Amino acid sequence: MKNVERLLNIYNYFDSVIITDEKGVILYYTNMRTDIYDLKENDIIGKTILDIHPELTEETSSIMRVLRDGKPIYDQIEHLTTKHGQNVTNLYSTLPIINNGQIIGAIDLARCIQGNERQNIVFPIKYAIEKKGLYHIEDIISTSSAMKVTKSKIPKIANTDSSVLIYGETGTGKELFAQAIHTYSSRHDKRFVSQNCAAIPSSLLESILFGTVKGCYTGAEHRSGLFEVANGGTLFLDEINSMELNMQTKILKAIEEKKVTRIGGTEAIPIDIKIISAVNENPLVCVKEKRLREDLYYRLNVVQIDIPPLRERVGDIKYLTDHFICTYNIKMNKSVLGISDEVDEIFMNYSWPGNVRELKNIIEGAFNIIGSRFIQKTDLPSYLTHRFEAEKRKFEKDMENMSLSEKVCRYEKKLIIQALDSTHSLAEAAKKLKISKQALSYKLSKYELK
Repeated sequence: MKNVERLLNIYNYFDSVIITDEKGVILYYTNMRTDIYDLKENDIIGKTILDIHPELTEETSSIMRVLRDGKPIYDQIEHLTTKHGQNVTNLYSTLPIINNGQIIGAIDLARCIQGNERQNIVFPIKYAIEKKGLYHIEDIISTSSAMKVTKSKIPKIANTDSSVLIYGETGTGKELFAQAIHTYSSRHDKRFVSQNCAAIPSSLLESILFGTVKGCYTGAEHRSGLFEVANGGTLFLDEINSMELNMQTKILKAIEEKKVTRIGGTEAIPIDIKIISAVNENPLVCVKEKRLREDLYYRLNVVQIDIPPLRERVGDIKYLTDHFICTYNIKMNKSVLGISDEVDEIFMNYSWPGNVRELKNIIEGAFNIIGSRFIQKTDLPSYLTHRFEAEKRKFEKDMENMSLSEKVCRYEKKLIIQALDSTHSLAEAAKKLKISKQALSYKLSKYELK
């Protein structure tokens, strides 16, 4: 245990350390912030983290995931409730302890975060230590209750062969979800193959997906298509609503028959793949407007995942901002601490039409020209500030033409969304708003937030 104390002296950034055995039983615990987190050593030694925090599960506990997968989890944010009802927000990293190739335990290091302190976070362990390979569930960063529900579906659908349709606006992270489904599945050691179907002519897309036989057209060679390449694994077809209808027919046939024939060939090639597809528009609207075949829609939509846009989960904006600042601090060797109050106001009230991708690009752009430890308004692209000011003027004009009850409803809806995004359950959100759970449930129906 002297080595542990030495580790704490080196990493004085952390407030607490937990060390477990291979079954998750806690062997060592130290906590330097008993003013925030009231658990003592005799409350925790000999128990598992699931015993200590019943709100955690095998899937949501980083310790249990690390013990299962043997993969470290860096610089994540978690929310816990102590036995006395204290709400605690931690920045944590969890690493496996490996001896002779065997996982013999895990070490969890955490720092308590309070109020505005999160703007001063400098992440200690390199979350972006150039993680190779595909995304995992823990890479989907969110505190939104809607996103938590969406993420909880991944383990349930990952190990089935059913097709999955992901619906989300451009920039919401559809491929991230597709990769997380694959990496969680029994197919994780097979290929994950991704193809964006937008703006690719049917003739070219057909050869890409189904492959070619030499001589079928000028310059054609024997080449496997993506269906063959993904055999045994997962094929992700993004923006399938942009695919021409005649190509959609061929896709449907291949999925139904579980075999493909190369262009110019005669031999049917059996395939065993999980199909994940994505659309960036409401799929029912696409079907109605005949941009997505109805029969293909029903075949792909065995399970549907809806990713809410960033403007509907404003609580995620701060967390994602912190994450991207951490990422670019490492990549660009800088020490940016956060964003200014002025930028915070813009971020929290902007509509984010480009969603998470837009936020990431804006943070990266600011890092290229930043001249202080905090991102300022002058570091933002001009289009963003101009669009924000236009949205602000429109909002103020709309408010002038609203009745008092309409203004109250609009403000109430905003407060409810913020409460839902910053809590873990309906009961917690109701408590934060100081209303009953039944009253909140009624308002969710009223504002179509369910």
